[in-house]
Amino acid sequence: MQIRTTPALAFLTTVASILAPAAAGADDRGALLERIDGLVSESMEATQTPGISVAVQHRGELVLARGYGLADVENRVPATEHTVYRIGSVTKQFTAAAVMKLVEDGKVALDDPMTKYFPDYPVGPFHITVGQLLDHTSGIKGYTEMPGFWEKGRLDLSHEQMIELFSTVPYEFEPGDRYQYNNSGYYLAGLLVEKASGKSYAEYLEETFFRPLGMRESHYLYNDPIVPNRAEGYRVEDGVLLNDQPLSMHLPFAAGALGSSVLDLVRWMVALGAGDVVGPDGLEAMTTRRRLPRGEEIGYGLGLFVGEMAGHRLIEHAGGINGFLSQLAWYPDDDLIVAVLANSGSAEPGPLQARIARAVLGVAEPDHAPVALEEDELKRYAGIYDFGRNPLPVAVKDGKLLIAGRETVPIGEHRFAGTRDKEQIAIFEVDSETGVATHLRLERWGQVQRGKRAGAEP
Repeated sequence: MQIRTTPALAFLTTVASILAPAAAGADDRGALLERIDGLVSESMEATQTPGISVAVQHRGELVLARGYGLADVENRVPATEHTVYRIGSVTKQFTAAAVMKLVEDGKVALDDPMTKYFPDYPVGPFHITVGQLLDHTSGIKGYTEMPGFWEKGRLDLSHEQMIELFSTVPYEFEPGDRYQYNNSGYYLAGLLVEKASGKSYAEYLEETFFRPLGMRESHYLYNDPIVPNRAEGYRVEDGVLLNDQPLSMHLPFAAGALGSSVLDLVRWMVALGAGDVVGPDGLEAMTTRRRLPRGEEIGYGLGLFVGEMAGHRLIEHAGGINGFLSQLAWYPDDDLIVAVLANSGSAEPGPLQARIARAVLGVAEPDHAPVALEEDELKRYAGIYDFGRNPLPVAVKDGKLLIAGRETVPIGEHRFAGTRDKEQIAIFEVDSETGVATHLRLERWGQVQRGKRAGAEP
């Protein structure tokens, strides 16, 4: 969905805020900045992304904050470090922090049953806690996985209408039985913030976080208000850049409705790590892997994924919403923060963030030795895999295995790496008798998802 990108979109705008390199190591600093510029440029060109903003802070120093390409293609507006993008599910850490702030104030407890705040919610025989809303183990149906939701995507549905949409369908699983990422829990968590604080979700974030922390470029990003430096969102279809589909911003709510700049997101992560957002107990709760009631550990804390990249502890979250993709990563042991915001659904902020972090830390990128497989061998893996959310298609085309439409490379032992996202490894579990795949594991940054083959090749 694009007007084909022009060379100008690969041009790196020099609108930047870069601190002068220290006298010692100036050559190294210059090489690092050149390396980051090259990584961003290559990613933009490969994915036809109009605009990207990046901020990198290492050991308390803002190494780079810069915009690349265009925030608004039609009006030729350059992206800068102040450009405001929709951040999608990066919103969830703000919602989790708001709940933890209310926990500190004695107004909420993570072990509280959700019916304390939503007495009419049809929980049936189940007991669902506030904590389970925040760690994706509630079993409540995710509304963005419901076809009926997208039919209503442009409507300003009320809270009552939204709750009716997902509360009237069966639960995905018994609460606490497993982890399954879902937006409904965070929608309810936003309403909990309103009920417990007596303020709207947007007001609470503004008064509790944005204003005190000086985050002047962060907002509940409704469609109507005039927002300085707001980026436009795009998508790519058949090599053509198009404006992305409109979406009522009432619907993402506390699961994904915020907008911000890379500078503000770095400011936020610094404050979170310093204990200026929530206290030590709240920070530990947000950044520690949660456990299911039977003791199994999951790769999520509260509003944040918890993992590791090449042996470096990683606290991160990605976001995706019509026309925008985002990634905010914190390597606490390395005192490194990387924020990447892009204004196209074709972008790759996750892999780009990892490449930038590896460049800063001096860590080599993954090097997977490819192995040769014939097309007939690849077909054993093809099919539709059920991860409990949207079905994941795996197909064979022109001698390549495509996972969700993205090309992969076989690296042996039923494993595949992305040609661009080398951080994620797909591992197929194969029936020993038939030789056909039965399950697919996706592993990335110490986080694991497992899906069951549910159908033939799409």
